Amino acid sequence: MRIAVAGATGNIGTLTVAALEREGHEVVRISRSLGVDLSTGEGLDAALSGVEAVVDATNGPVTDRDRTTAYLSTTTRNLLAAEERAGVRHHVLLSIAGVHRVEGNAHYAGKREQERLVAAGPVPWTIVPATQFHDFAAMVTSWTERDGVAMVAPLLVQPVAPADVADVLAEIAVGEPRGRYTDVAGPGTQDLVDMARRTNEARGRAVRLVPTWSTVLGPEMAGDVLLPGEGARIAPTTFDEWLGVVSGRGGVAEGGGVPLR
Repeated sequence: MRIAVAGATGNIGTLTVAALEREGHEVVRISRSLGVDLSTGEGLDAALSGVEAVVDATNGPVTDRDRTTAYLSTTTRNLLAAEERAGVRHHVLLSIAGVHRVEGNAHYAGKREQERLVAAGPVPWTIVPATQFHDFAAMVTSWTERDGVAMVAPLLVQPVAPADVADVLAEIAVGEPRGRYTDVAGPGTQDLVDMARRTNEARGRAVRLVPTWSTVLGPEMAGDVLLPGEGARIAPTTFDEWLGVVSGRGGVAEGGGVPLR
């Protein structure tokens, strides 16, 4: 099949391209750096010529609700309109598990609007909600670290390997549209503060962690809000396997992350 991947130069996009190409599919990479601008629609019609399915693995700005929603709305509308003109038969959107249970977060608000547009749009669709990625704790630490001290929200998460999510996206893209797909998650729950501590140790970094809700990750994310729903698809790669790669002990190589994932 000829399949396009939006956000193809990002972490999850790169992995999805690789997964599709391993199966022998022709992949069209959609990215501003490659001359296709989702914000303006420039280059989209040419890129989608002959494309049967599109995987949207893009992200937008994460700190301002209005900016995030406006950006994801514009890019999604442009992409769906170009897909309709090109006769694309399947739109696959990567989203976030629990996105409808968190009201106060800017990125989640943008993803909800993106989901709404896809579900109401002209192209048959599948939405794939995934939990946070394995390096999420390290990313959160990088947001707040100052002088060797970082604030980390005490979230309960069930992290998943980006490579495992990419494999699911590639699998679904070549099939029939399925509406809202089951949550995709890793095999075990983790405390975000402990994840951050273990990741820093594996990377040989000394950072004092301060558990607090005084960050962009607020108490509306406490408890089981970010955990996958019943009947989730459990991916194979564990957080310990990822730590093995980070520390050089071996394991399954993967990495990257998505804002607030």
